[in-house]
Amino acid sequence: MINLAIKKDIIMRFKAVVTLSVLVATVVGMSSFMPKAAEKKGNNLKVLPKDISREDLDKVMHGFNKALGVRCNFCHAAQKDDPKRMDFASDAKPEKDRARMMMRMTSKINKKYFHVKDVSNPAAVMAVSCATCHNGKAFPEAD
Repeated sequence: MINLAIKKDIIMRFKAVVTLSVLVATVVGMSSFMPKAAEKKGNNLKVLPKDISREDLDKVMHGFNKALGVRCNFCHAAQKDDPKRMDFASDAKPEKDRARMMMRMTSKINKKYFHVKDVSNPAAVMAVSCATCHNGKAFPEAD
């Protein structure tokens, strides 16, 4: 016969496993009813489409990084309360406004001379882009 203390220990462990299993099942079941977090969109977009996906916005920004050979802080200001992080919505740096002006310029050139139909589409193939003049340099060389 099994000792009475061992029986009690087995029963307590069984109850603990069952309780934990029910708790986990409840949490997993309830999580399916939780609302999905909305995709974080860019804000203060003045040239790019307001409904651009986060993924497409990141692709465009990384394209600027590569075409100009710069990092995000070239156009974007640091957060006031945490200087190690970027305040992407801020218009504090004049370079950001210059970038918008250049985006409008390349858009007009692509529409007028190369008949690109939807220049607001990040996947559109542009004849003229930042890299056309910048060639990986922050400031294009004049001829």
